[in-house]
Amino acid sequence: MKTQTQSRKKFLFVSRWGESLDIANTIYLEGHAVKLYIEDKASKEIGYGFVPKAAQWEKHVDWADIIVFDYTGYGKIASALRAKGKFVLGGTEYTDNLELDRNFGQAELKKHKIKVIPSKEFTTFNDAIHYIETHPSSYVLKPCGETQELKQLLFVGSDEEGLDVIRVLKAYEKSWGNNFGNFQLQRKVKGVEISIAAFFNGNEFIYPINITFEHKKLFPKELGVSTGEMGTSMFWVKDSPIFEATLLKFQHTLAKHHFIGHIDINCIVNGNGIYPLEFTSRFGYPQVLIQRAGINEPLGELFYKLVTRQKFKINTKKGFQVGAFIVVPPFPYDDKKTFNLFSKDAVVVFKKNGKEGVHPMHLKKVNDEWLITGNTGIAVLVTGVGNTMKDAQKMMYNRINNVIINNGYYRTDIGDRWTEDSDKLWSWGLL
Repeated sequence: MKTQTQSRKKFLFVSRWGESLDIANTIYLEGHAVKLYIEDKASKEIGYGFVPKAAQWEKHVDWADIIVFDYTGYGKIASALRAKGKFVLGGTEYTDNLELDRNFGQAELKKHKIKVIPSKEFTTFNDAIHYIETHPSSYVLKPCGETQELKQLLFVGSDEEGLDVIRVLKAYEKSWGNNFGNFQLQRKVKGVEISIAAFFNGNEFIYPINITFEHKKLFPKELGVSTGEMGTSMFWVKDSPIFEATLLKFQHTLAKHHFIGHIDINCIVNGNGIYPLEFTSRFGYPQVLIQRAGINEPLGELFYKLVTRQKFKINTKKGFQVGAFIVVPPFPYDDKKTFNLFSKDAVVVFKKNGKEGVHPMHLKKVNDEWLITGNTGIAVLVTGVGNTMKDAQKMMYNRINNVIINNGYYRTDIGDRWTEDSDKLWSWGLL
């Protein structure tokens, strides 16, 4: 059911993999005109039946009031369109490089007088193995460039001599050979992993800011392979010592590059300090969808205020927001045969009426039925909100129980870490 907004705008979404379907759909239901273009060939069906689709986004530039780029890599195009006077939500070449080039991101952190965890980039597995043997310690192995999109290749070592990372490097050498590309070894630091995120209007950060805790492993209790994400918990705050020590220091630089969009920095924090790990200089997924559950104003209006460089405060819910993905085979792996066999065109069934808090991911709509499409196996994200983390979790898991997806699986502990994490953060003076 569409609701009328103050003024109807035309939104053109340029999407890499269709991740912004839920955002485009929300803005469409708010009464705005929407066109969604998806670049990835295997993901082209995503969004059919939900929002009007575009086969070529360039043809609709003049039509659009607001153009939204939902991923990194479009920075140069986004800046060129801004220079022509278009309202654009998305990156710049500078912010693309912050995320995509780990060395550049680390160098920029140092330039802004932010301390970083020692890391070193390698082009060959042998050099990296030799380095660990001569500098024994526990390390995190991080692919760079295009390979970093394959989240299951990221490996967090636990052996204090680095022997587990050496074993993984040898396995990657056998399976990847010279096609792996550059990668980074970063010293492992123990502490709480936390992300600080904010919207930026071209001149300054917009408050409140968002504090996020990601759950990246496939199974509960952080077991199994890294997936990129299985779920997230978050809350909004008007200030934060971690924000002041990291992102806020980039305000002048982001303004200089005319960045308009969303930026996030992932950190490890402990009693000794705050250690930034990496940037996400775009919407985070599922971060932006869970944020939507915690924002009390229409998204179309929010985006319009950002691109027109208005200074405002986002109207957000108090308390906590939490979200979990329901996924199907072959997630988190890429296996077309398995996807076609188990998951393609599988129906998302709702036991009771009401899809509140259920966000479509890689879906299409046929005869009002939600069907799984694409090829990754990410079906839906389910969110919950509440005054306490427990309340938010309870709402989310009640909603998950209302959804039936054949062969679907999800984490049952999203948000559980908060009890321990919050105690540590309070004791370190970081909340």
